[in-house]
Amino acid sequence: MNDIHQVKNLAKFFEFTSKAYSDKPAFFSRKKDGFSAISYKELYEQGLCLATGLIELGLKPRSHVAVLADNRVEWMLTEYAIQICAGVNVPRGTDITFQELKYILNHAQCPFVFVENTNILEQITANKGEFKYINNIIVIEEIKGANKAKDIHSLNDVLEQGKALRAKGDTRAEETMAQLKPEDLFTIIYTSGTTGTPKGVMLNHANIMSEIRNIPIDFTSKDRMLSILPIWHVFERQYEMVTMSKGASTYYTDIRNIKQDMQIARPTFMAAAPRLWEKVYLGIEKKIENAPAVRKGLFYAAYFCAKHFKSAIRFLTFSKLDIVGDNPLLSLLQFPFYLSSAAIFLLPYLLLDFIVLRKIRAATGGALRYTVSGGGALPPHVDIFFNDIGIGVLEGYGMTETTSVLSVRLPSKIVIGTVGPLWPETELRLVDIETGDIVYPKERGRKGEIQVKGPQIMQGYYKDEESTKKVLKDGWLSTGDLAIITYNNMIKIVGRSKETIVLLGGDNVEPNPLEMQILQLNTVEHCMVTGQDRKQLSCLVVPSLEGLAEYGSTYQEIAASLEARERVLQEIKLAVNEQSGFKAFERITDCRLLPKAFEVGVEMTATFKLKRIPIADTYAELIDSMYI
Repeated sequence: MNDIHQVKNLAKFFEFTSKAYSDKPAFFSRKKDGFSAISYKELYEQGLCLATGLIELGLKPRSHVAVLADNRVEWMLTEYAIQICAGVNVPRGTDITFQELKYILNHAQCPFVFVENTNILEQITANKGEFKYINNIIVIEEIKGANKAKDIHSLNDVLEQGKALRAKGDTRAEETMAQLKPEDLFTIIYTSGTTGTPKGVMLNHANIMSEIRNIPIDFTSKDRMLSILPIWHVFERQYEMVTMSKGASTYYTDIRNIKQDMQIARPTFMAAAPRLWEKVYLGIEKKIENAPAVRKGLFYAAYFCAKHFKSAIRFLTFSKLDIVGDNPLLSLLQFPFYLSSAAIFLLPYLLLDFIVLRKIRAATGGALRYTVSGGGALPPHVDIFFNDIGIGVLEGYGMTETTSVLSVRLPSKIVIGTVGPLWPETELRLVDIETGDIVYPKERGRKGEIQVKGPQIMQGYYKDEESTKKVLKDGWLSTGDLAIITYNNMIKIVGRSKETIVLLGGDNVEPNPLEMQILQLNTVEHCMVTGQDRKQLSCLVVPSLEGLAEYGSTYQEIAASLEARERVLQEIKLAVNEQSGFKAFERITDCRLLPKAFEVGVEMTATFKLKRIPIADTYAELIDSMYI
C-alpha cells in the first residue's frame, strides 16, 4: 500500500507511516537534558506490543477506552494501541473535574482507563463505587507500590507483557486490525460545557482519514511542529495526524517551557489557540515600549514599511478582504497606487526586515513559516501584526463535530479577516436564521448560519438521539455559527446563532446557568452574558429600579451612575465564583448597566427568551467598551 489515499483506518495509517518514514523521528519528548526522539517504526512496534498486552488483559474490539492524560508521546502510544485493538479512544486532559470524570466514564461505559499519574488514579480508586464499568486501569507514569492492585497496571508492564507475547509468535494485534472498517468509531470526544452533561461526539475512521487525505497545506518530512494545544482536543489531534502523514516531526512542549523549546526545536509550523499569539504580541509590544529610543524607532520604521508593502501585495494578489464586491473600475484606478507603493517600500522593507523584524521572528526559533490558529477568533490587530512581520497566520475554522477543520487559509492566499476557503470534499450553505431561506450559494456578502455536509461530519452524539436530530438533518450539520462568503470565495465568521460562548482561549461557556445565578440578585432585572471571541466574560445588566433606587428613579439615571455599576459588578463577582460551582474562566470581569428594560419582540421572544444577536448588535459599542 504505497498511496496514503488508499488507507481506510487509523491502525493501517500508523502501519503506513512506519513503513514510509521508518527510522525518521516522529515525536520528541522533553527530558531534563533535552529532547529524546522516537521513530515512526519504533512507535508502531511499541503500539503493537501495547495492543497485544491490552488484548491479553481482555480488551475487546469496539470497547471504549478512556485516556486521561496531557501532551506526551505516551498519549500517542495509547492512541496507536487502542486503534490497533479496534477500540474507541475516549480522551480527556488531567484537568478534568471529578464530576466530568464520573459522567464521562459512566456514560461511555469504559472498561479500560489510561491515567497519566497517581493523582488521577486516586480520584478513581477513592471513589470506586461511583464507577460502574472499569475493569482495568493503566497508569502511564510509575506507580507507587502501595497503589498496585489486581486491576491497576503500569503502562510499561503491559507493554513488556505484550512484547514477550509477540516474541513467542502472538499475532492477535494484526488479526484485530484486520477487522476494522471505515465506519467503525475511532473516538468519542466529550465537548466541554457547564450544564454537567457534556455531549459525546462520535467520529469514525472515515472521518479522520478524510481530514488527513484532504489537507491543502504542503508539509514535508523536513518540517518540525511544536505541540502545545491539549492533545485530546480534536484540532491538535487532527493536526498531529496530518503531520505524521507527511513524515514530519512533532515536539511536545508546554506553556512553561515554550520559549526555551522554540529555540531548541526551531519549529517551521505551529498550531495554537488565539490567546497564545495575543500573549506573544503583547510581549513584543511591551519589549518595544521599554527599548531604547533608537531601537524603538527602528522597529516602528520597519513595521511601517512592512505594513505598507504587505498591504500593497495583498491588493495586487487579490488577497484583500472583499465582503461587498469591489468595483472593478475603482480597483483598476487604485492599481497604480498600490503598484508604486509596493515598489517604493520594497527595498526599505527588505533592509529593515533583515535588521529588525528577523530578530523578532528569532524569538520563535527563527524558522517559523506559518502558524495555524484555531479554537476561537484571532484578534484582528494580532492577525495583521504577525502577517506583516513575516509569520503567516493560517487561521482556520471547525468544530469537534466536523473532526476539526472545515476551512483554513492557505499559504498561497492569506486573506486577513477570513478563515480561508472551504475544505476539499465539503459542501457548505448559509441559511437565514430568521426565515430558513438559503442565503449561499445564491449570493455572497450576506450573513447566514453555516450548514455543512461532507466526509468529516460526525456520526452523532453518543446515546443522545434528540441532540443529534437537532443539528443533523439529511446529512447537513447546523454549526450554530454565522458567516458570510466573501467575493473572493473566503469564509468570514461573524458570530454565533446558538447560545454557547467560545472564549478566545477555546473554553466553551453556556451563558444560561450564569445568567440564572445573576438574576437572583435583587439589583438585577435582566442580564445577558457576553464574551464571544474575547479573553473573558462580561455582562449587560438591566438594573432593578427597586433594588438600586438610591441611585436614581429611572433606568437612565441608574445606568449613568458609576457607583451603581460598581455595586452590581461586585455582587455579580460574589455570586459567580468557584464556591457557587463555576469555573475560573466563567467569572464575570466587567458589566454595563443598560438605560432601558428589555421588551418582548425587541430584546426578548414571546416566551421571554433573550434575543442575543439583536441585543449584541444594539449594544455593540457598550460591549466593546468592556474590553478596551
